[in-house]
Amino acid sequence: MPAAKIKICGLSTPETLDAALKARADWIGLVFFPKSPRNVGIEQAGALARRAGGQAGVVGLFVDPEPDFLAAVMAQVPLGVIQLHGKESPVLAGRIRTEFGVEVWKALGVRKREDMLAARDFVGAADRILYDAKPPEGAALPGGTGLRIDWDLLKGAAHPLPWMLAGGLDPRNVAEAISITGAPAVDVSSGVESAPGIKDAVRITDFCNAVRAM
Repeated sequence: MPAAKIKICGLSTPETLDAALKARADWIGLVFFPKSPRNVGIEQAGALARRAGGQAGVVGLFVDPEPDFLAAVMAQVPLGVIQLHGKESPVLAGRIRTEFGVEVWKALGVRKREDMLAARDFVGAADRILYDAKPPEGAALPGGTGLRIDWDLLKGAAHPLPWMLAGGLDPRNVAEAISITGAPAVDVSSGVESAPGIKDAVRITDFCNAVRAM
């Protein structure tokens, strides 16, 4: 089985971006959501995406984005993937995919096995499903909370689309998570931070090494 692919999400500085590239992350994630401590401005994001320079895929994370804002970001930031992390419908995901001509990933909050069934609705509308821990009702953030999915829910599950595991992963537990779920790709944010929104270069390296050591 090939090593799982790696996404480091919520990068906001050149130094931590460089750490992710040096550790050979497959994707770097930029968050466009003002309520998040990882939020980046359009100019800041553009500079980071250009710095990545094709060394890793660049993913933009949006939460129920306004059309004008999404268009403004796409006009100035060279994103290869739009990740939708709100309550976006399959119809909207498909429309965004067609309009901008890039991959669309849809995040689904998972607390029980039935939550994963929503992935079927996105066949033909999204390119990848990201399973994340479902936050508590009324939570300010839809992801990046450090909450963890019960990995046994994904054991042996059939997936209608390519998928990625997120939610509470860190350098210490990611190998176990992949072993149990068979995840072909993993996404980390708070698990490689020293404080909310502050990425740690050493933890980024340790995370990537833990995945590739399997």
